[in-house]
Amino acid sequence: MKTIVKYQLFGVDYSIVDYNLASDIIINNAVKNNSFGVSALATHGLITSVENQSFNKQLKSIDLIVPDGQPIRWALNSLYNTNLIDRVYGPTLTLFVLEKAEKLNLNVFLFGSTKNTLEKFKKFIQLNYPGIYISGVHVDRFREATSNEDIKDIKKINESNAHIVLVGRGCPRQEKWVSDHLGKINSVMMAVGAAFDFHAGTVKQAPAWMQNNGLEWLFRLIQEPKRLWKRYFYTNSYFIYLFIKQKIFKK
Repeated sequence: MKTIVKYQLFGVDYSIVDYNLASDIIINNAVKNNSFGVSALATHGLITSVENQSFNKQLKSIDLIVPDGQPIRWALNSLYNTNLIDRVYGPTLTLFVLEKAEKLNLNVFLFGSTKNTLEKFKKFIQLNYPGIYISGVHVDRFREATSNEDIKDIKKINESNAHIVLVGRGCPRQEKWVSDHLGKINSVMMAVGAAFDFHAGTVKQAPAWMQNNGLEWLFRLIQEPKRLWKRYFYTNSYFIYLFIKQKIFKK
């Protein structure tokens, strides 16, 4: 496996990978039952890490952070000439991983989200990737587990012989969970968030042209304007400010 180049964007080390390389790294660690953390970190998660140093510290322990989001890709290309042709979008990376996992008949555990979404996502995997065995599912409590609950969760996952744990708890909760369970869970843990809802069909994805042009935030804003307008106005503005600041500092 080739050495992965990483570049820092606003204090987070992004791996310069494409879908094939990222999924190869994940599968290589999965077959060895390595405790390995993965995050598809988009703009919202990145800005959260700037404002929350505790979260930033947890991200530093995650082995593979991929550039999920066109603004992330554009910034890395501009700052470091990385020549990234595409982002590494969590829901799409999930499909690459499932496709390769099926060929090796790997076990996959689903952690997080609602019972309804989990049932539909499980059926999606069984229909499209029949070589994969779903070794277990865990509905999100939508709160942090107690110490006793966490011990039981770890035991449940490890005893399921999962090679890959797909974690859909939303950012930053899913990244915190992955970080906290490195060295405890003997699997690759992938924080992929919206992949659960998108592939389950419970949430509609933005059209391809909006995805390609970094406008997914606008698609979501149109759907939930009252809830999201402040978040996106602030996050997008702050991202642009930090990018300009890092660009000037780099020069």
